[in-house]
Amino acid sequence: MSRPSHLAFVALGANLAEPVRQVRAAGEALAGLPQARVLRMSSLYRTAPVGIRGQPDFINAVAALATTLAPHELLDELFVVERRFGRRRDFPQAPRTLDLDLLLYDQLLLDGERLRLPHPRMHLRAFVIAPLLEIAPDCHIPGRGSAAAWLPALSQQRIERLAP
Repeated sequence: MSRPSHLAFVALGANLAEPVRQVRAAGEALAGLPQARVLRMSSLYRTAPVGIRGQPDFINAVAALATTLAPHELLDELFVVERRFGRRRDFPQAPRTLDLDLLLYDQLLLDGERLRLPHPRMHLRAFVIAPLLEIAPDCHIPGRGSAAAWLPALSQQRIERLAP
């Protein structure tokens, strides 16, 4: 018997080592995940770093995946991809070669040590909400409501959609 397919959204971001190339290559790496298929990939967006000043701008995107992996299995696969791209976790909000965040997994609410769904700060980040709405305009964030309803509150965050 086959496992059912689930809809997951993953945020991609980088601000080191040619970040445009990194995020594009990471999108291709997501397409190679076992038991997963990329349904849609947003445009790339240039955004200001959040938290720590004095680091380069980020390049961000969001991908929609169909997967038969369980949430923690998908998270483990995302960490494998990050490591392949040279990701280090020196300190929170540090510059990075690649950051992959599992944002949503169906409408699952999960509050574990390793994984919280939906991602706890996704609704506060223009670099997540803008690309998410590009590929899923009717997206609903469990416990938060419509993703589109959060966009006006993020208007002070600098974000620029890059040409394809």
